[in-house]
Order: sequence, then C-alpha cells, then structure tokens
Amino acid sequence: MINIVLFEPEIPQNTGNIMRTCVATNSVLHLIKPLGFSLDEKYIKRSGVNYIDNCVYHVYENIEDFYEKNPEGEFYYLTRYGHKPHTVFDYSDPNKNYYFIFGKESTGIPKKYLKPHIEHCMRMPMTDKVRALNLSNTVAIMTYEALRQQNYPNLLFDEPHKTKTEIEDCEE
Repeated sequence: MINIVLFEPEIPQNTGNIMRTCVATNSVLHLIKPLGFSLDEKYIKRSGVNYIDNCVYHVYENIEDFYEKNPEGEFYYLTRYGHKPHTVFDYSDPNKNYYFIFGKESTGIPKKYLKPHIEHCMRMPMTDKVRALNLSNTVAIMTYEALRQQNYPNLLFDEPHKTKTEIEDCEE
C-alpha cells in the first residue's frame, strides 16, 4: 500500500491535486496538522475536481499522533537534506506499507524528525537553480515510481470510458 503523508501542508491547491493523485493510484493520504487551510475550502474542491469524495484520507493532530497510529511499515522522507535519489530504494513489494513523508511547502520537514531516519531520506535530483519541485508534482513522481516498481497493481492501462470502436479508430 502506498501512503502519502503531508506534514503540515499549507497550500490547499497542492493538497487538492494530491488528493486527486491518491484517488488515481489507490493511495492513502495522511494529513498532519496544523493544516494551512480548511478541508472544506473551495480551492481543495477545485484542484481535486469531483474526485476527492473518493479519496481515502486520515487527519492527525501532530506527527506523534501519526506515528502512534501507524507503527508498521517503511517510512521514507523526501527532503532537500536527502543525499540519495528516490529511485535507489526498493518499493517493489505490493504487500508492504510504504509511507512517503513530505514536508510543508515553506520549510519542509524539521530536521529533528529527519535525523533518526537519515538512511531513508531522499531528494529528487535537479539543477542548482531551484531548491525544490512543487509539492504535488513531487508526490506524483514519487507515487508513480513506487507503483512502477510494483508493476502498477490494480491500475488500468486503458481508458475505461472508451468504446471498442473508439479504440479501434485510434489504432489506424
């Protein structure tokens, strides 16, 4: 199971986009308070379109509450302080719980939470011209890397709403 963990997210549009990604990938979203917005805000609904009603998500009072309620699994931290790329870790077992923890948009994950897990800290490779990618983009990249390693379990490779005729017309 792929679990996306947002530590104190601040921008509702990012969280809405991430909710949509979670629905598309059968991933579970975990939100750690304080949130920089209300989950009822129109920005969440606009970004998540009409998919967020299908999003499985949990809200936690703080990071300690999150760890207490999720004691089992493999925890990975996406951070500018990571020295390994996200592709070097093995996420191939679809029966394991993988938790990908992302920090708030302005400051990331506090170092005190990263230090005990330094071996599971990673950073997506990029140029020296930017500090970080957009949060929702990073979540999508990470989620699909884990799913790629698992051969995309329970995901469709074909558009479910196309008719056989439409598909045949595309192949010509």
